[in-house]
Amino acid sequence: MFKALQRNILRNGRTLMLLLGVALVFMSLYVTNRMARSLREKEKHDVELWAVAMERINRDALGDYTNDPLLDAIINNRNNIPFIITDENLRVVSYHLIPEKVIRDPERLHRVLTRMSNDNTPIVVRFMWTDEHNHIIFYGQSSTLMMLYIFPYIQMIIIIIFVMVIFIAFRSTKQDEQNRVWIGLAKETAHQLGTPTSSLMGWIEFLRSQPVDQMAVDEMNKDLAHLMKIVDRFSKIGSDTPLKTANVNEVVGGSVMYFRKRIPRNVRLEYNGLAIDPVQANINEALFEWVIENLMKNSLDALQGHGTISVHIGSDDKCVWIDVTDTGKGIAKSNWKRIFQPGFTTKTRGWGLGLSLSRRIVEEYHHGKIAVVDSEIGRGTTIRVTLKRAFE
Repeated sequence: MFKALQRNILRNGRTLMLLLGVALVFMSLYVTNRMARSLREKEKHDVELWAVAMERINRDALGDYTNDPLLDAIINNRNNIPFIITDENLRVVSYHLIPEKVIRDPERLHRVLTRMSNDNTPIVVRFMWTDEHNHIIFYGQSSTLMMLYIFPYIQMIIIIIFVMVIFIAFRSTKQDEQNRVWIGLAKETAHQLGTPTSSLMGWIEFLRSQPVDQMAVDEMNKDLAHLMKIVDRFSKIGSDTPLKTANVNEVVGGSVMYFRKRIPRNVRLEYNGLAIDPVQANINEALFEWVIENLMKNSLDALQGHGTISVHIGSDDKCVWIDVTDTGKGIAKSNWKRIFQPGFTTKTRGWGLGLSLSRRIVEEYHHGKIAVVDSEIGRGTTIRVTLKRAFE
């Protein structure tokens, strides 16, 4: 019940954080748009005031406004509003915050004047003594106004990144917790199996001194050795696992030979590794054998008592791969990736952990890849393990 409550809190927390982020974005858009409209009206008022001041000073043919401090302040207060003043023939008379290269290029100048006209209606400055020398003020948006328009979108991106970071943090925390549980379970399993395996070793030594079939004792000893390998594999989960250069043909072949003696008579197990040149890779033998055995066990389950399992080794200049193919019931394409997820299984029995652990061993410990490369319902499946090839 506590875990269910914890999951609900985490899920509701993520939802609340997402809603809060969306609300902040819309609030920011609303506030900044209001501020932008107010600033735009102010800039329009400043330019209109400037135009009126120009008309006032041009009532005098000399245009002398130096003796009027108010007009002088208005005319020289250009702020950060870019503008271009032209005559009625669109010849540039004056400009501010416009690059010189734009003024000298007729095509670029025309585009800038058009854009300014679309942003703000040009203002005509009418001289009082004549209509032939009217000026036209084209002006754009100040850098402050532009920042106000852009700021909400920058804020939106920041909030989205923030929400994504929080989501990843929640997910990583959950995965770390799951990893600790699985590592603890594996080590505890190894610890619990240690005592009975030691006891079994003693019993096998006792049987060797008794008048019993020694071939059966030898087979029991092989199974015990294999059980001790399993204990060793569990103990390595979560620990540093040194990789050593090994002959992949021999490592895989050892698992195949052990498995071949323990499968039903109606199942054929094929292996090409002993008939080809040796191929080497950096592996941890105990863990890698576990992967191969898991794949063969899954193939055996898919066969349901009859059919063929083929273990095939291939390589090129960079990689070595091991294909485990069966003629079993196959896997739907929608499940090709899901079968490697913890807990996913199509069997009536099982925890759905074998392929998940295999993927972790291959990808996290051996830095390789494992994937379904081919499968068809009713015809079988091929799963491939790919490792980087090693050379001496």
